Amino acid sequence: MNEERVLNALNALDDTEALLERRERLLGKAYRLFYDRPVHIVSGEGAWLTGADGQRYLDSYNNVPHVGHCHPRVVEAISRQAATLNTHTRYLHEAVLDYAELLLARFPAAFDIAMFSCTGSEANELALRIARAASGGSGVIAVYDAYHGNSQATAELSCGVGGAHADHLAFVPCPDPYRGEHRGDDAGERFAKAVEGAIATLQERGHPPAAFIIDTILSSNGLPNIPSDWLGHVVPRIRAAGGLFIADEVQPGFGRMGDAFWGWERLGVQPDIVTMGKPMANGHPVSAVVTSAEVLDAFQQQSGYFNTFGGNPVSCAAARAVLEVIEEEGLQQHALAVGAYLRRGLRALQDRYPLIGEVRGSGLFNAVDLVEDRETRAPDRDAATRVVNGLRDRRVLIGASGPHGNVLKLRSPLVFGRSEADFLLERLDTVLAELAGSGQT
Repeated sequence: MNEERVLNALNALDDTEALLERRERLLGKAYRLFYDRPVHIVSGEGAWLTGADGQRYLDSYNNVPHVGHCHPRVVEAISRQAATLNTHTRYLHEAVLDYAELLLARFPAAFDIAMFSCTGSEANELALRIARAASGGSGVIAVYDAYHGNSQATAELSCGVGGAHADHLAFVPCPDPYRGEHRGDDAGERFAKAVEGAIATLQERGHPPAAFIIDTILSSNGLPNIPSDWLGHVVPRIRAAGGLFIADEVQPGFGRMGDAFWGWERLGVQPDIVTMGKPMANGHPVSAVVTSAEVLDAFQQQSGYFNTFGGNPVSCAAARAVLEVIEEEGLQQHALAVGAYLRRGLRALQDRYPLIGEVRGSGLFNAVDLVEDRETRAPDRDAATRVVNGLRDRRVLIGASGPHGNVLKLRSPLVFGRSEADFLLERLDTVLAELAGSGQT
């Protein structure tokens, strides 16, 4: 039996090397992979993935299969609709209208319009177009080191400190109370001052602000524990300057945060425009912009909107199934309870390992900030890389985040339960103990 396992592992290694060579040859070198030893996945179910080597891996990273890999309700909805009809959106069809009604019911009454596209990048780009039409401005303010997509317009917003920026863009530091420059009791007001500076910069360049856009959990910034009232200091400044507030919910939305269905609800300020992406349909390519008829009015007077397969019948069937599963299986409440359980376990590890500077998050979106020293809070990127790869070797898949790459990002499907949390915590304990034993912590 041991010989068989060794043979299977060697065959899987050979397959991986062949796949890597084929991938680079056919797709080019720009495509990135996770882990020092990439994982070859062949199937998935719930919170688990199965590799070509026959091993099961706990998925604690992939937010796109929101209600779990291959959820039978979603699979059945896709199959049934695909067997009936899939076509573009210039024909009448009930599916997109039925789903729009269900989606808008998750918002306050002021939000009465839903527009569909295929990716989060497209949704954010459409939101920017709507904001520019509604405001008459052209400038956009975003947070350094955020991620909003990979189209030209959204990639420009997904920018690190020190890069070359277009004149119509201005960036502000992330409001990070753990390591950022906006710390202390007046953090919200000081961050608002930074936003005022960005507004002034745009106006001097001849680009009055059209929008302030933010991922409402600041996932690429490492999930900082920002004060719940900080947007209350910021958004009035944006609106006074004529701009709109765009909430990017591609990662935090649809109940992931546990205590709220949308990330913006936790921050106390209602957006003008909300965007969302593929998690809304468990990975099927659909995204959305939700706003009000009042905000949309100028845009629709200037131009029409058409997205060939944005909101097609199959995607809408998948998205509807996801909403129904979240409601019927109580997954938002589940995320709240399991997330709290997981964070208790992570904080118990924090008590034992000085490498862990801070544990933060909400629901099933959590982060572990690794530091060289708790006093200085100096980020430890190397340790994060070692932990991510050490967990991969122990069949737990996570990622790293933050501007320093030192924050462990835990973003599991909503069906992730206590047994999965225990599995993750046990293996994280093992990896941290090995790092401590080798003098790496």
